Amino acid sequence: MSWITEIGPEEATGLLKKELDRAVARAGRVWNIVQVMSVNPAVLRSSMDHYIAIMRGPSPLTRFQRELLGTVVSAELRCRY
Repeated sequence: MSWITEIGPEEATGLLKKELDRAVARAGRVWNIVQVMSVNPAVLRSSMDHYIAIMRGPSPLTRFQRELLGTVVSAELRCRY
């Protein structure tokens, strides 16, 4: 849980509801990193589109390699996500 005020899925309307529904369809739940962006649905949409392009778009790297790179960088930076 963050210190940032969040809008939960049960309160979401409009673009935010659409983005949170996309998150559930994609991952089976709304992860904290997505939830914390709930106060700015346009940024949430842009961020998730960027992430999807990096992780699932055309690339010489496999999905596994991309996930591995993200994991290694997060570990090196001591990121808890």
